[in-house]
Amino acid sequence: MNDRTSEPEGPRHDAVVCSRCGATADHAPLTWTSTVENGTRYDLCETCAREHIRAIESRLDPTWW
Repeated sequence: MNDRTSEPEGPRHDAVVCSRCGATADHAPLTWTSTVENGTRYDLCETCAREHIRAIESRLDPTWW
C-alpha cells in the first residue's frame, strides 16, 4: 500500500531565533544549541553558544550570561 499520512494543518514552527542575538534560521542547524531553563526553551546560534559555553556547561541561569 502507498497510503501516506498528510502533513498536519496549521503553521509550521521550523524557523528558530537565537535567544541572545536574534539570528534566525529556517531549521535548527546542527551547530545550534537548545536548552530549557525554568520551563523556557532557549535556542542559541553557533556564535552565541561558543561565546557562552562555560556558562551553559555550568548550568548558570541565562540572566548571568
